[in-house]
Amino acid sequence: MGKYRVVRYVAYAIETVALFVLQETPGLIPELFGARPLLLIPVALSIAMFEEEVPALCFGLAAGLFLDFGAGGTLGFYGLLLGSVCYVVSLMAANLFRTNFLTAMLVSAVSSAVILALRWVFFFVLFGYAYPAYALTAHYLPMFVYTAAIMPLTYYFNRALALQIRSKEE
Repeated sequence: MGKYRVVRYVAYAIETVALFVLQETPGLIPELFGARPLLLIPVALSIAMFEEEVPALCFGLAAGLFLDFGAGGTLGFYGLLLGSVCYVVSLMAANLFRTNFLTAMLVSAVSSAVILALRWVFFFVLFGYAYPAYALTAHYLPMFVYTAAIMPLTYYFNRALALQIRSKEE
């Protein structure tokens, strides 16, 4: 493994930890309709778009475990989901579609919707809480919109990082 790849992975790790701290600091990021964004979902997805499958899986798993620590609930839920989604996104980015802003936004919207919908189903619908539709509309939909709106920032940051360091590798 080259030294520039290590530098890139360290930069991704620092970015992931920094955004986890920002996400979990109370009052730092304003709420939108009572919901705060999950910053680590767009970070992991944007890393997956520029990396190979195994590093994408590892960063998705790490970001998911950070989300599990911050969100409470079942440890490993976000880790498994985000790790799997990042592996598939990386595989598709390498073999199926071009990595550009439009595909990044589509991947972010679909992946965030799937992950948050599964969380809603497993933690509200299957547990039998009263008014799961209210939780979906009042909490999960604003969280989805806020999370997807972060993707342009993380996409351009990780794109610049990947292209800058890859140009030095060659």
